[in-house]
Amino acid sequence: MPEILVEPEILEEQQTDLPWNVVVHNDPVNLMSYVTQVFQKVFEYSRERAERHMLEVHRLGRSIVWTGSRERAELYVQQLHGWLLLATLERPA
Repeated sequence: MPEILVEPEILEEQQTDLPWNVVVHNDPVNLMSYVTQVFQKVFEYSRERAERHMLEVHRLGRSIVWTGSRERAELYVQQLHGWLLLATLERPA
């Protein structure tokens, strides 16, 4: 069976189309109430949903706060950095 070769541009395009996770990590600086407020402002989450994510960050050290397109995920990471939260972008496992 012949080997299928994928052009680098096509491969890169397919990888950026995958869903990406925005992950917020725990830090010793920000108050839990502040983190909750940031989640409400950035993602327009209800207080309850924002608190669930904040508690997950606090207890587990991280929380996947949003999943979707890479471009939008990058924007969210930049916004969270602007609010001084430690956030990263990762592909789902």
